[in-house]
Amino acid sequence: MEPPLSGSGDPLLAVIVGATGSGKTALSLALAAKFHGEIVNCDSVAMYREFEVGTAKPSLAERAQAPHHLFDAVETSGHITAGEYARRARTVLAEIHARGYLPIVVGGTGLYLRALLEGLFPGPERSEDLRERLRQRADARGPEYLHEILRRLDREAAKKIHTNDLPKTIRAIEVCLMGRGKMTELWKQGRDPLRGFRILRLGLNPERGQLYAKINRRAQAMFDRGLVEETRQLIAKYGTAAYPLGALGYKQAAQFLRGELDLLAAISATQQAHRNYAKRQMTWFRREREVLWLAGFGDDPEIQQAAFSQVAALKSLNGGLL
Repeated sequence: MEPPLSGSGDPLLAVIVGATGSGKTALSLALAAKFHGEIVNCDSVAMYREFEVGTAKPSLAERAQAPHHLFDAVETSGHITAGEYARRARTVLAEIHARGYLPIVVGGTGLYLRALLEGLFPGPERSEDLRERLRQRADARGPEYLHEILRRLDREAAKKIHTNDLPKTIRAIEVCLMGRGKMTELWKQGRDPLRGFRILRLGLNPERGQLYAKINRRAQAMFDRGLVEETRQLIAKYGTAAYPLGALGYKQAAQFLRGELDLLAAISATQQAHRNYAKRQMTWFRREREVLWLAGFGDDPEIQQAAFSQVAALKSLNGGLL
């Protein structure tokens, strides 16, 4: 498969996607070392401060190997939308390009990546008060009730959103009420795609059984390194206000702390949740355009060499310039 070219005179942007545990960090570090790169985070939970053990952020030693951006960039009790992430990340990409280095976007949050590369429709800002009221309605009367509200507000949007997809249903209702119009009308206004870069999308696709085994080991290691204690401290400090406490691992650790699961059950539930998440990630990324899939983990020297070859080929097409 030939790598995609978009504007052969534009600087190169490398994007590494793949499931959790596939070795995206290792490949990003290898590319950064080889091509004078700077790494830009595209994992939503890794953006939050004080969330360490359960996020698989690059270690301090790894971050010392190359400049890293948008890690620990959001207050622990704050929140960042996909649109805000895209605005911040585009600024970082422009700064990296101005320095003459290779930007390398790395992460598994598909919506954030899509917002960065393709843009989002110009919807209104989120309203936590409205969202909480809608969640309470869904808890009391079921997701079908909210979907019916959406059908009345925007019949075409309701047709495109599954009845049980509560987050999308809530967002669509929010857009209709806060934006005083239909979501489908905003869709027609189009998106604002990233311009000025040739984008090389590299996807890691290790064998499924090996990936799941690695995920299981990594989830166990999180508990061994103190995930429960970190979760205990975060709850004591922020209560339920810290958005990532609902993320994989932290959610199960909190269930253990509340006595809802014993430790072994919490670990097992975390492993299962990460395996399910990996499957959803791969489904999402396989729908992305022009991904060059590499059949292995990012720390495999052969996979790294294949990635080097793709970057070098695009670099040579532009007179050796990144």
